[in-house]
Amino acid sequence: MKSIIALLLAVAFICILLLTLLSCSAKSPKTGLIDGRLRACPGTPNCVSSEDPNISVRVAPLIFQKSPETAWKLLKETIIDLGGSIREDQGDYLRATFTSRIFRFVDDVEFRMVVEKKIIHVRSASRVGRSDLGVNRKRVETLRAVFAQNEKAVQE
Repeated sequence: MKSIIALLLAVAFICILLLTLLSCSAKSPKTGLIDGRLRACPGTPNCVSSEDPNISVRVAPLIFQKSPETAWKLLKETIIDLGGSIREDQGDYLRATFTSRIFRFVDDVEFRMVVEKKIIHVRSASRVGRSDLGVNRKRVETLRAVFAQNEKAVQE
């Protein structure tokens, strides 16, 4: 009995170690704009996007009412408030990363503002694995809700 428990603990330890190493060594996926739009998701369920032609991975874009400058500032504040780190800010394009607490998995979240439509397109994708158990979709929904709440609170 003790040897079975020891074996199970050893297997669990090795699995955790491998997952940790995998998450630390994961290279950054292809990010950025293609022809002025966010990249399409790679066909795995660990990515969502408001610009993807595949309806199964589509999410709604963020909508803003204030000025584009105020909306962009609020977006960056919202990302930081939710534990993200801004990695790139190029005018109408922004890339941030979010890291999971336990296994330190890194997800890339990208945004593209369309001033004329008063929307901010969003794409959130895991760097490793195939499924994320809905984490990226939940993150985008949380970002949208907090962003909308923060925008309502701002006086221009």
